[in-house]
Amino acid sequence: MKKSFQWVNIILILTLSPRLFAADRIITDDAGKNIILSAPITRIADGWFAHASLMMTLGAGNKIMATVNHPSSQPWMFKIQPSLNKALLINGRQFNAEALVTHQTELAFVVKGDPQIASLQRVGIPVIQVYFSTLSGLQQTLQLTAHVLGDKSSLQKATQYNQYLNQQLHRIGKKIVKLTADQRPTVVHISSLNPLKVDGKNTLINDWINIAGGRNVAAIDGNMQPISAENLLAWQPDIIILAANAGNLLTCPNASLLAQLNAITTGNILRNPSGVFPWDRYGTESALQIQWAAKQFHPQLFATDNLVAITQAFYHQFFNYDLSEQQTKLILQGLPPLVNAK
Repeated sequence: MKKSFQWVNIILILTLSPRLFAADRIITDDAGKNIILSAPITRIADGWFAHASLMMTLGAGNKIMATVNHPSSQPWMFKIQPSLNKALLINGRQFNAEALVTHQTELAFVVKGDPQIASLQRVGIPVIQVYFSTLSGLQQTLQLTAHVLGDKSSLQKATQYNQYLNQQLHRIGKKIVKLTADQRPTVVHISSLNPLKVDGKNTLINDWINIAGGRNVAAIDGNMQPISAENLLAWQPDIIILAANAGNLLTCPNASLLAQLNAITTGNILRNPSGVFPWDRYGTESALQIQWAAKQFHPQLFATDNLVAITQAFYHQFFNYDLSEQQTKLILQGLPPLVNAK
């Protein structure tokens, strides 16, 4: 009787849930949550600013039908992925769950721990939580995203990108491995000048600084942490990197105090490149960021690196976009596209 009962249950499961065996996939996201998805996924709401660049790298930027990004803040993203101009643009970080249902959203990506998860799940939208703070974490999240998309092309592109990043990590590591601590310049990455904020330890920024042969001397944990000008004077970094949108060092409120920094008197102030996403912040262009930073920190070791050619090749391979030399130089200077330029 017991065996008969078990077979009845199995038959019922097979009858009532055939798709679970035929097409459904169980995905474990970056928060360790298991989500059952059906392939293919074609209409996505992307709630983490940086994650759109991962989608574009996988050739799936056209599947984003709702985004927290805007042309004003990420102009290269919308130029290189023009389908985003037709997407539902969200002000702030929170989606309207009912609006996503109206737009036939099949899935939402959000940053791990996002408070809107429950409201999205209540209206039947599967939620994938994503987050990383290292380049190895970026590779894992890209692979996760490809599995969520569930198509062969995405998986192939994730593999290609991860191989490319590994090659650059190996190439850079091989050149800097013998450097002593004193040969590695001290660095501070400023995310904002007004108010004054820096990126400290336990961040992707800290990871790429170390990988490129520098030492992050911001004695603080986390991204975009407020500090005083006195903190910066105490750290006295050899090199200061300004985020593309950090502001103007000469006109910021602490300009007179910051003028005492050695990095300013020696001219070691760098503006970070910014393209589809700011290279320094959590996008797939991190593979370019480590090459750019390595050349800035150790120009003799990386003298033969042609950043224009490297950038053009990357955008062609991973964004299916051919940059002109002028466009590439704008990106390397952290500048937006020229207005009305084709």
